[in-house]
Amino acid sequence: MAAAPASPPVVAFENVTKQFPNGHVALRNVSLTFPRGEFVVVVGLSGAGKSTLIRCVNRLVTPTAGRVLVDGVDVTSLGDAALRRARAGIGMIFQNYNLVRRSSVLRNVLAGRLAYLPTWRTLLGLFPRADVELALRSLERVGIVEKAYQRADTLSGGQQQRVAIARALTQRPAILLADEPVASLDPPTAHQVMRDLKRLSREENLTTLVNLHFIDMAQEYADRIVGLRAGEVVFDGPAEGVTEQTFEAIYGRRIRPDDLRGAAADEAAAAADGAALAR
Repeated sequence: MAAAPASPPVVAFENVTKQFPNGHVALRNVSLTFPRGEFVVVVGLSGAGKSTLIRCVNRLVTPTAGRVLVDGVDVTSLGDAALRRARAGIGMIFQNYNLVRRSSVLRNVLAGRLAYLPTWRTLLGLFPRADVELALRSLERVGIVEKAYQRADTLSGGQQQRVAIARALTQRPAILLADEPVASLDPPTAHQVMRDLKRLSREENLTTLVNLHFIDMAQEYADRIVGLRAGEVVFDGPAEGVTEQTFEAIYGRRIRPDDLRGAAADEAAAAADGAALAR
């Protein structure tokens, strides 16, 4: 029996280059495909092009050359109205949460429904009952539904990031982008956020792209790891085949304690201290 044909990728980069007005080339001729349901972690040093890569998917960054296809649609060529419709299916989580801090948690989560409602309803806060129930379920799924009526700025950093995840879920996206979602969090909270992202990605069959600097977390949570250096893809493969030597090749240097988050970071720092004392 012939094998079933592979389904088309949900996201595809075709020879994508991004050069900023100051001359900096953030991406160089990048070609990648991402199938439905895959949890991908993009790693690399600061300035490697990680944020630029995922922001090309929802066109917060517009490539200089090449195409980005989302469900077969070239988002690089869309006009404003069509781009708004495309973005409705792409959730995004930012390092600094991007919440309206003086609004309630629930109102922040309901922002995930803005693309589906007329402007007058959102300005007046007249969200349909079904949307409110969806937002509350999203908060329940990340474990903070009891915070629904608090102001967002009363929450801890980890709680605010979970509000941001709930907001993205409330969009009912097919694609989830997370740009350094744990960079500002302590290790236990960072792992909780990553566990939430991985679980929800599985439950919703989301194509998920996460930028991380911490290599131990990339190994722990990723299905697949993409390594960038100076805007070029220097590694692309399953997480189970990745070693410390792989990361050293991606980063172009030895791994340091600040490349890790958690127990591995403590062990690496202790080893570095011991080596320094021995010299």
